[in-house]
Parts: sequence; C-alpha cells; structure tokens
Amino acid sequence: MSRERARFVDQSGATAAPLDLWPALIIPKEEIDTEIERLAQQPAPANGRRSAWMVHPRATSPGLGLAPGIRVSLDVLKAGERTQPVRHNSTQVNFCIQGGGCAVVGGTRIGFGRYDVWNTPSMQSYWHVNDGTGLQVRLTYSNAALLEKMHVHVVEDNPSQAAAPQVGEQGSNPARSSPFGTFRLTEAGAYLMPYEQLINPTPVESKPLHWPWKLVKQHLDKLDALGKSYTGRRLYLLFNPATGRTNGTTQNFFATITIRPPHIVDRPHRHTSAAINYFFAGRGRSVVEGKTYEWKAGDLMLSAPGWGVHNHASGDEPVYELTIQDSPLNIAMESLLWQEDLERQMAVLGAEQGFSTNRGQA
Repeated sequence: MSRERARFVDQSGATAAPLDLWPALIIPKEEIDTEIERLAQQPAPANGRRSAWMVHPRATSPGLGLAPGIRVSLDVLKAGERTQPVRHNSTQVNFCIQGGGCAVVGGTRIGFGRYDVWNTPSMQSYWHVNDGTGLQVRLTYSNAALLEKMHVHVVEDNPSQAAAPQVGEQGSNPARSSPFGTFRLTEAGAYLMPYEQLINPTPVESKPLHWPWKLVKQHLDKLDALGKSYTGRRLYLLFNPATGRTNGTTQNFFATITIRPPHIVDRPHRHTSAAINYFFAGRGRSVVEGKTYEWKAGDLMLSAPGWGVHNHASGDEPVYELTIQDSPLNIAMESLLWQEDLERQMAVLGAEQGFSTNRGQA
C-alpha cells in the first residue's frame, strides 16, 4: 500500500511574491432585495434556514467567502417560521436589516429589531424565530470560511446539548496536576508548561450579547459634535469583554457602527485586516487602491481588502454603517499591521504602541 508523500519545495534564495489583493466590490441593494425575494418565495427547507452566501468572484472552495476567511450570508425567515437548532465551532456576528424576531443562543433569548447586533459564540446551540408579521432579514458574518479552509469546521444539526456550556471553578485534582507546574526556564522569560495545563487552559466565559440599535444610536449620534477637524473615525466598537486585549465582538471579528456627518472625508489608511461595510443610511464614496466606488443605503461592500489603501467620504446626508473586520484574529496572531497615516510608520497593533487622535482638541 503506497503512502502519502510530502513535497519539498526549494525556496533557497527566494524572495516574497507581491501581495495579490482581492479587489473591492459592492453588492447593490437592488441585488440584495432580489435575492431576499427569491429566498422568501421558495418552499421552506427542512431545517428552516433560507440562506444564501454572498461570495467574492475570487473565492475558491473550500471556504467560500466575501473576503478571505470572512463569510457573509443573507438569511430570511417568513412570518411564523423558525429554524431548527444547530451549533458549530465557527462564531458569528448577526445583524438584522429588516423586520425582527428573536434568537435563542445557548439558552438565552434575544429579542431583536432592525439594525440590532448580537453574537453567537462557538458550539452554543441556536435557532431563530420570526414572531412578527413581515419578513425577517439578517446578515450573518462568520469565520466558517476560514475554518473550512483549515478543514476543521465542525457542524451539528439538532444537537442534543441545547444549553450553553458552564464555566465554573476548577477543583483541585492531583491526578490532573503536574507536581512541577509551569516554571521559568531562562532569565529572558522562556517557560515550560506541563501537559496537564496545556489541555486545560483557563476558560473564559463566552456569552451571547445584544447591542440594540435604539441604545447604540443614542451614543453614536453624540459623535457628530466632534466636527470636521477630528482626525479619527466617528464610531463605537460593539465590544465583548470576553475578547480582552484583542478588542473584539467575537474572538475573530470586531463590529463597529459608524456615523459619518455630511461631507466628511477620512484620511487614507490601511491594515492587514479585511473590512466589509453595510451602509444603512446615506450615500457616499470609497477610494480603494486608487479606484473610486459609489455606494448608497442598502449596499454591502468589501471596502478594504487586507493591506489595501482606502478611505471613505459621506455625501449630502449622514451615513450610518456597520463594519466587520477580522482584527481580533490578526491581533491574536500578531499579524495586524496598521498604518493610520500613510506618511508615518506602520505598527503591529497589540504588540506595539498604537495610534492616537486629536479628540482632546476637536
């Protein structure tokens, strides 16, 4: 019986190939509306999930996404419908763009309305219900595409464990402990850790959290007063404390909601995290790698391919947008390069000092 054999690929003296960025693109509101109608007209599937992935033309299987490692799906429920329970080791940011209803995540019921955001942690059973009278439409942002590329996306339909796992105190059990523990090996700070601790890291409770739009908007609108001299971006991160220093909404993504007053033009910048914007009020334009894209309310845009130079500008009316980036993942991998000002040096965010704005003077 022949065995699988690895290849040796000689890289002696090789230099790095130039980055091959996926081009930015816009999925117009009209195309999204057409797909919503198509999903609503088809018979309800057995699992209740009327869903369509929005896939970049450069994406390849496995791991189809709108950006490398980021999947965005369009999910529709008709009045009175509900989905069957499912769980998986991918995490989600969920965003309602039409109607409302409720999600049950790990035993927690979240009643949501239009422009509300909530998260779905890993391996917590969940389902959605449309208890209203019209269509419920959601955008679901997931790291499933990345896990599929790694061939480790585990999905269970109708799981027997419906409740969220409990995080409790670990009792002392000598059979599970090394008598030596984790100890310092060198003066520079290298340590050794035993197997018993390797397979039992300190757990951090991962909760389903809900950011209602009516509450977020009250705080977001106050950022209008910063004025045109402000050099930062007028946004709030929908922060999940479980993500700690990586500043996330999930361990993989951050979700921010931005207000852009009329005629605000951001400074060009870039970062290795990819960004996907959903504009739900106003209109404007983005310049990505020298190309200009015009957008309006209801459009979804891959607005920043990783390390692509970009900036955004609002038109004659205020703009509201939800932005998803895989920054927490990149911080955890120590790969989040960020250049806030193209005339200054980049930084490895999370490992080096980051940037500041002029908010104190604005």
